[in-house]
Amino acid sequence: MIAPRLAHLCLACCLTVFVCLGCSTSPGRPTADSIPVDPDNVADFLLLFQQNCSGCHGAEGNHGPALAIGDPVYLAVADDAILRKVITDGVAGTSMPPFAQSAGGMLTTKQIGVLVDGIRKRWGRPGTLAGVSPPPYSVAEPGDAARGAAVFATFCAACHGPEGKGTSRASSIVDGTFLALVTDQELRTLTIVGRPDLGAPDWRDNVPGRPMSFQEISDVVAWLAAQRPRLAGRPAPHATSLAGEKP
Repeated sequence: MIAPRLAHLCLACCLTVFVCLGCSTSPGRPTADSIPVDPDNVADFLLLFQQNCSGCHGAEGNHGPALAIGDPVYLAVADDAILRKVITDGVAGTSMPPFAQSAGGMLTTKQIGVLVDGIRKRWGRPGTLAGVSPPPYSVAEPGDAARGAAVFATFCAACHGPEGKGTSRASSIVDGTFLALVTDQELRTLTIVGRPDLGAPDWRDNVPGRPMSFQEISDVVAWLAAQRPRLAGRPAPHATSLAGEKP
């Protein structure tokens, strides 16, 4: 009788060992959330957006220091190709860096696709501009700065002041630092879509019942661009020279 009992005991011990080895709470066994994830395989939109976009564009695509990409009007004007290009290559000379690995960033082509699709699905609203012909996102020919001064007086001065230097209703739009950090295209995009999260209307509502024409948009962008400092980063007006620059 000893041999069968010993055999049963050995079998019981083996089963116990196998159960312990398969138990996720066994000492020393890593848990699922402790195993590092390959950054290239992250495919969750919210996680990708939080880690790469929310710092500038806000947690829900708005109320950040940069353009509100969660604005349905913006997404109705900017198509997927535009979103993909900006995320991939960034915008040279601005605070928008390239995110594609091919351009020195951290994201794969697939992850950029996840961001583009997620932004569109989460914040896009089909029919936002139904019955309206939106201005083209970009144009080949620049506007006329001289005409743009009059356009600014009509559509923008009420909030930004007659010279664009700001009022209690809105900030300066001719600040040299601001203009040095944005491109003409960004000025155009802001003129078209506004900043609804900050109370700035789109091109249709600066003057009630009087939307801006496509030409007026181009002209006021040209006027704003003409206010940009000749040398970005030059010291305040009282300074006579740059550091290391001969008078």
